[in-house]
Amino acid sequence: MNRSLFLKNLSLLTAGSALMPPSILAKPYSLNKLLPEVGIQLFSIPLLLNKDFEKSISMISNMGYTYIEFFGPYYFSSQSAKDSVKNYPFPPSDNPISGFYGNKGLEVKSILSDYNLKSPSLHTDLDTLENHMGKLANAALKCGAEYVVLPAIPPDQRTNIDDYKRIADRFNSIGLAAKKEGISFAYHNHGYGFTEKKGLIPTEYVFDNTDSDLVFLQMDIFWTLAAGQDPIRLLNKYSNRYKLMHLKDMKENILFDGDGESFDQWITLFPNMTSCGKGIADIKGIINKAKDVGVKHFFVEQDMAQNPEIVLQESFDFITS
Repeated sequence: MNRSLFLKNLSLLTAGSALMPPSILAKPYSLNKLLPEVGIQLFSIPLLLNKDFEKSISMISNMGYTYIEFFGPYYFSSQSAKDSVKNYPFPPSDNPISGFYGNKGLEVKSILSDYNLKSPSLHTDLDTLENHMGKLANAALKCGAEYVVLPAIPPDQRTNIDDYKRIADRFNSIGLAAKKEGISFAYHNHGYGFTEKKGLIPTEYVFDNTDSDLVFLQMDIFWTLAAGQDPIRLLNKYSNRYKLMHLKDMKENILFDGDGESFDQWITLFPNMTSCGKGIADIKGIINKAKDVGVKHFFVEQDMAQNPEIVLQESFDFITS
């Protein structure tokens, strides 16, 4: 996608709408210290990091966040992942726009330590997970991570239910390889894979046919809702599988204009993201259920946030109030 198309899509919300389950709509809460610690996914502020990594880390720390989650590619990533950077909707730059922003694993850990931050997880890509696990795990462990996370299955590898059946087997192999390296593997959902194919729900087929000791899950609240799914139902159904969560709220009750399969459909919904507590989702209720079923790490994410100094502080204040 070129930048002009990205900006055009960013200004539109051409998605279909439908009623969501009542259990995920916002309700009043008066809980204290819902989350004593909360993290942030760095895809929220990629351009700030690109401009000045350490200054951005300092900003995150000053807001009160205590851990972060990186997104790739990295210096150790597969070449296919590095080549994918040209598809990112970012302006051209001579500086790194992802990964560790020019730092190595131990250097990252040192910088984070200076600002009282940790990094329990890294987002990476399928090629690196399958073919460069040793290098990936080594760098992840050096920066202090516990999990390596796949944020999305490549579109050409999830075109039908047979692809998803193969993905389940591949995830088991990745999980085993990760375990041998002393790290854990998790899969992060977007909105695709919830439309029935040949009598099966692809995403749930993968969850049902992967080893619960090898393949863990990261729920993204926004994309789960955009697919018309109830986060509480999924948390209950896959209790103790979810170990990480992305926290982002929805301005309006809007679903994908389609099945959520394409990047274009995701980008169209970016303007519907809002600070936690300012939208329609029952963020606090979902967090409470997530804690009950074993989620360990919670990350605010507002993809390529506008006015991040404001909106990310709003999310932090709401979640920790």
